[in-house]
Amino acid sequence: MPARRGPAARRPRRAPSRGGRAEAAWREFAASFARAGMVPPAEAGLAAVEAAEGAAVLLLAPRQALTFTGKCRLRCLYGAVRLLGFAVASHQPGLPVFSPATHCALTLEALPADRLPTADLRQLRAAARAAMRAHSVRRQARVKVMARFSPECAVVLLEHLDTPVTRFLLSHLPLSRLFEPQKKEEPSFTPEDAVLASVGIVKCSPDRGLLVSESMFLALEELIQACCAEDEGVPMVLVCGPKNTGKSTFNRYLINLLLNRLPSVEYMECDIGQTEFTPPGCVSLSNITEPILGPPFTHQQTPRKMVYYGQTSCEQDTERYLDVVKYVFSSYKKEVPLVINTMGWVKGEGLLLLMDIIRLLSPSHIVQMDVYDWKAMAPLTPEYVHLTPGLYTKGKQQAKCKQMGTSGGENWKPSEGEGDALAPEYKLLYVHPEFPRAGVAGEARVHSGILRDMSILGYLGQLQSPDVGAVLPLHSLVPYQVPFSAVALRVIHTDVAPTNIMYAVNASWVGLCRIPDEIRCQTDGPVLLTQTPVCDCLGFGIVRGVEMEKKLYHVLTPVPPENLRLVNCLLLGNIAIPNCVLVGQQGVEGEIPYVTSDYNYSILGSGKLKKKKHFKRREYAFECDYA
Repeated sequence: MPARRGPAARRPRRAPSRGGRAEAAWREFAASFARAGMVPPAEAGLAAVEAAEGAAVLLLAPRQALTFTGKCRLRCLYGAVRLLGFAVASHQPGLPVFSPATHCALTLEALPADRLPTADLRQLRAAARAAMRAHSVRRQARVKVMARFSPECAVVLLEHLDTPVTRFLLSHLPLSRLFEPQKKEEPSFTPEDAVLASVGIVKCSPDRGLLVSESMFLALEELIQACCAEDEGVPMVLVCGPKNTGKSTFNRYLINLLLNRLPSVEYMECDIGQTEFTPPGCVSLSNITEPILGPPFTHQQTPRKMVYYGQTSCEQDTERYLDVVKYVFSSYKKEVPLVINTMGWVKGEGLLLLMDIIRLLSPSHIVQMDVYDWKAMAPLTPEYVHLTPGLYTKGKQQAKCKQMGTSGGENWKPSEGEGDALAPEYKLLYVHPEFPRAGVAGEARVHSGILRDMSILGYLGQLQSPDVGAVLPLHSLVPYQVPFSAVALRVIHTDVAPTNIMYAVNASWVGLCRIPDEIRCQTDGPVLLTQTPVCDCLGFGIVRGVEMEKKLYHVLTPVPPENLRLVNCLLLGNIAIPNCVLVGQQGVEGEIPYVTSDYNYSILGSGKLKKKKHFKRREYAFECDYA
C-alpha cells in the first residue's frame, strides 16, 4: 500500500514527560504500514534468556514482534518497543501488561533505532550491558544477550507480575485460568518458550493479535495529526458502531498513541454496558495519563466525574440517560483531546438516541465502525445527522414541516441555540474491522455479562492487601457501619414497597453517591428518595448486612475514608454481585448465605421487569419510613 499523505504538517504539542522518541515512534508506525501490505512482523529467531528467578531478558531485532497471552511487568532496557500503540523507551519505568485469553492478544514489537555512527557501537554495547547490570540480570544472561546484540535491536526485561486484583480474580474457579491460553498452539516447546513461561506469558500465533486494517490506520493517522495540531481547537472524537466491531480496542489504541505525544487524554464513557475504567452501569469522564495495556478489569480507577445510571441498557429510560450524559459532559473543560465511547445499540431507537448524543456533544470527529459486507447503520454524515430526527431532537426537515403548522395551527419553534445544534460540523472517518466474526454480536470472544462481572471483580480486588499473600475472602473483611439516617436510599430500576426495601438492599451492589441536598428526617430512618437523582457517584460497595436493631448498614467498599465522608446517598440498580462471589465463599459450613437453589421462575414477578417511567427527572424529594 502506498504511503498516504495526511493534512498539512503542523507543529505538534510535545509532552515533556514522554521523551524524544515519541515522534520517531509515530513515524515508524506510519512507515510500517507502507511496507509489505501490513503483514505482522515475523517472530523467527526470538531470543529469550532467563535473567533471574521470575525474570527474562528478551532481545528483539528491528520490527521483530512477540504476540503473547499472560501477564508480566515490562521494562525496556535498551532501544524502544511498541505495545498496543504505546512506545516504551529505556528511560521509562516498568509497566504492568495484561493479555488474558478473553481478549485480543497483545503484540510487543521492536522499533527501529535512529541511525547512529559506527564509532558509537562500543558505547552502545556498554550502555546495554550497564542497563542489564543495574536491573540484576545474571552475568550468564548478559553474556548470551550481548553475543547477539546489535545497535538497532531492543532489549526488554520481563518480570513476573502479581497484583492484588489479579490474585483476587484468579481465586475464583471460573477465572482461575484467565491468563492461560485456551488451547496449546505450538506442538514443540522450545527453550525460549520455557523462559517466557517462567515469567508468566505464552507465545501465540500472530493471528491472535490485533489486526490494524488500512481504514483503521488512516483514521488513526488523521486523528493523531488533528489532536497534536496547535492551530486548531481541541478535538473531540466520538467512536460509534454496532456491537463486536472493536470500538473499545480502537479507543485504547488511539489513547496510547496520543499519550506518546500528549501528557494526558480525556475519556468519556457513554456505553453503560461495557465500561472501560469503572464497574458497569456508569457514565463517566476520566483523565488518562498512563497507557492502557490490558482489559477494563485491570485498570479500574476513580474518574473525574461519574454518575451511576444503574443498568446495563438505557432502553427503558432514555430520557434519564441523556440527562446523565449531559451532566457528565458539563465537567469537560476542553483543555485536552476527548475520546467518547458510545453504545453498540445502533438500531431503531438506539440510532435515534445516537443522533441526540451527537447533537448534544458536538464532536469534531466521528469514527464510525462497521463491517464491509453488511451495514448495520447508515453513514453518519453531517448531512444525515442534520436531517434525521432523534428521540428528543428534531431534524431539519421535521422542523420545517412543523413550522408550516398542520395541527391546530401550532407552530414548532426551535429553542435558543437549537438551530445551531441541528447543523453539526465534524469530520466523519470510516473504520472497517477485518478480524474474524467482526460485527456479529453473538460471536464475541466472551459474553458481555462475563466481562461485566470481571470489571466488578477488578474493582473489588482493590480491597485486597498490596502485600503478596493469601487472598482474603470478602466476608472476612471488616465493613463500614453507616447509620440509616446518614444516607438516603433509592432503588433505580424498579418500584419497591417501603416495607420491602431492606430485603432489596441486603447483599446488593450499591453506588455510593452524593446529592446536594442535606439529608433530613425526623426519625432514625431509613430515608427513601421518591425520585432518582442525577448526582455524583464516588464509588461502589456491597451492603453486607442490615442491622435493624441498631439501624445500621454494613457496607464493604474500597473507597477511601476521606471520600466516604461525602457520601449521603445509596443507589441500588440492576447490577448484581457476580455469582462466583456468593457461591464461592470460602470457610462457610452448611448453607451459603444469600444462595438458594429452591427458586420457582413461574412465580409472578420472578422474571425481568420492563417498565417505562415517564416522570420528571430533575426533581426528587425525601421520604421517611416510620414503620
